[in-house]
Amino acid sequence: MIVAFSVTPLGVGEEVGEYVAEAVRVVRESGLPNRTDAMFTSVEGEWGEVMDVVRRAVAAVEARAPRVSLVLKADIRPGVTDGLTAKVDTVERHLAG
Repeated sequence: MIVAFSVTPLGVGEEVGEYVAEAVRVVRESGLPNRTDAMFTSVEGEWGEVMDVVRRAVAAVEARAPRVSLVLKADIRPGVTDGLTAKVDTVERHLAG
């Protein structure tokens, strides 16, 4: 599965980059394939391991903020691996054609 998620600390002011970095650090240290952009971090793996990473990423922000917002979108497709790269490659191939 691929999960795209965003963790936002609330009650800490407008500058939240240092808090978000703590969540991204958890994802990157997980060893699972991942990608971070301006709005979401995507992580790929089995259901249990991906949800554990999301849970730990939220906990990392929650440890420093009085309230946390989580937005999550999941693509559950058994048997597919390397979806983070393959999906983008498919779109790029169509754009080039």
